[in-house]
Amino acid sequence: MALIKFTKRGIYCKQGDFYVDPWWPVDYAVTTHGHADHVRFGNKNYLCHSLTKPIIKSRISPDLNVQSLPYGESITRNGVKITFFPAGHIIGSAQVRLEYKGEICVISGDYKIEDDGISTPFEPIKCHSFVSESTFGLPIYKWQAQNVVFSNIQNWVQNNIAHKKTSVLIAYSLGKAQRLIKNLHGVAPIYVHNSIANLNEVIFKAGVALPLSERITPEISKDQLQNGIVIVPPAMRDSRWMKSLHHPVTGICSGWMQVRAHRRWQSADAGFALSDHADFPGLLQAIRQTEAEKVYVTHGFTSAFARYLNQIGTRAEVVSTHFGQEDDEENKVDLNKAEQSSAKKEEA
Repeated sequence: MALIKFTKRGIYCKQGDFYVDPWWPVDYAVTTHGHADHVRFGNKNYLCHSLTKPIIKSRISPDLNVQSLPYGESITRNGVKITFFPAGHIIGSAQVRLEYKGEICVISGDYKIEDDGISTPFEPIKCHSFVSESTFGLPIYKWQAQNVVFSNIQNWVQNNIAHKKTSVLIAYSLGKAQRLIKNLHGVAPIYVHNSIANLNEVIFKAGVALPLSERITPEISKDQLQNGIVIVPPAMRDSRWMKSLHHPVTGICSGWMQVRAHRRWQSADAGFALSDHADFPGLLQAIRQTEAEKVYVTHGFTSAFARYLNQIGTRAEVVSTHFGQEDDEENKVDLNKAEQSSAKKEEA
């Protein structure tokens, strides 16, 4: 009997009577990380990694009934052993390893295999079945080394300051923003939106060291912002406040910026292909290291990626999901004909 099945509420383990990242409220939810498409309000009980607990209490409600575990420690529910292992996606992100009567299944949630210096690095886990995302599951998505990406961002900021322009980086409040703060520290003063500042406080109190950044308040002048780095979530991109800055220029930090046309559609001044997800080679590497007999493909280019896996001899099956958007990731849109054409050429 399979250890998991895919239902209208999400991934369900019948033996343990719990769901992993359910899409609708359930009695017992095992949570991979704190992004809104993986954890939602309304579950009676939550189980997550120790660093994810304060994050979801801050983002959803302080009254959540949350139990947490560090990486490598286990809890047994109705005979099913549940263990968290690092996913490398964001701070506190976890793969969920399930074991029952010798069968092992790993549900990866979202993951990346490059060590970002903040999240605990991804750890491949051998298993019989593996649930993998495919957010960037096409060959066109191959990331540059992150030190190269951050060097490009630093040069962009310094050039903006020299030309009296205000550098505004668009990044997710949880995950991408913290990476920018860590890697741009010392380039110029960093000013962050309230949503980012609030999460930084939660993360710092949980014991994760972050360089200092300053919350944007009315007391901070537009001149100060012009000589610094401004980091805001995507929802602020077209705001009146943004337009009020001194000569603002925007840089979108997203894996979708790998395709040049996407930057044009988003009307960005600059695009930096910085992602908290594995690229195409990273997905293949992670799957290969699990030695899984069966891979369930979800979130992203599911059909194309599953087809490719089957072609190279890895048994794979597409799993439909109700929610597919990353937390506040408004940049994730369908490819237009031009990008689809490029993707098909690369895939071929």
